[in-house]
Amino acid sequence: MSGHSHWATIRRKKGAADAKKGAIFTRLAREIVMSAREGGGDPDSNFRLALAVEKARAGNMPKENIERAIKRGTGDDKDGAIFEEITYEGFGPHGVALMVECVTDNRNRAVAEIRHLLSRGGGNMAEAGAVGWQFSRNSYFSFSAVQLNFDKAFELAVDAGAEDVLEDGDNIEIIGPVEAFKKISDALKKAGVSPDDADLRLIAKQDVELPVDQTLSVLRVIESLEELDDVANVFHNLKISEEALAALEVQ
Repeated sequence: MSGHSHWATIRRKKGAADAKKGAIFTRLAREIVMSAREGGGDPDSNFRLALAVEKARAGNMPKENIERAIKRGTGDDKDGAIFEEITYEGFGPHGVALMVECVTDNRNRAVAEIRHLLSRGGGNMAEAGAVGWQFSRNSYFSFSAVQLNFDKAFELAVDAGAEDVLEDGDNIEIIGPVEAFKKISDALKKAGVSPDDADLRLIAKQDVELPVDQTLSVLRVIESLEELDDVANVFHNLKISEEALAALEVQ
């Protein structure tokens, strides 16, 4: 995962994909809707919903918007669009594997836009299963080492069922099985840690490293995909080198 969290930090600073407040609210609302539909409208018993609500609050989403999204998910609000979750598989330029998670009310629009961006960027869509085998779904947490040093984070994470703890500069990443998400989350909260990222994500089993110019071309395609309203997440197997990170900083 080295480089992934730093890239996310750079993008947040630059405001690349989330520059439009309306766009980020749309994504947050859709995640809340799907979370409530899947596990019910009570955040105390639905950890995915609790996480979605927490993200929405961190993004300054109004309380009434959050409540309305929960009602749409539970079926109490019949007026909203009906969303579905779909994951598309594909390849970016230079053969980088991509998993594109969407929450959309129009799958034809979503796949057409994704196919167009991939084709324009030198990639292509793939058949179901052609890419997915290269990824596994895991619990993922990322936070500043200022909040908790590596040794304490390692001990806490292992006790909570984590499989890996990484130190990447001033950042600490915890990776564990899906079923350990709540236990790790509760342990971090008890330790006073507020993660910058905490979610269930697809993590590549093996990364590929490219020259800096090729890495940047792949990241530009990924950013374009993430800017689509229907796209919730884009996961990839690209290892982002320190040289690529430095080049991103000055762009």
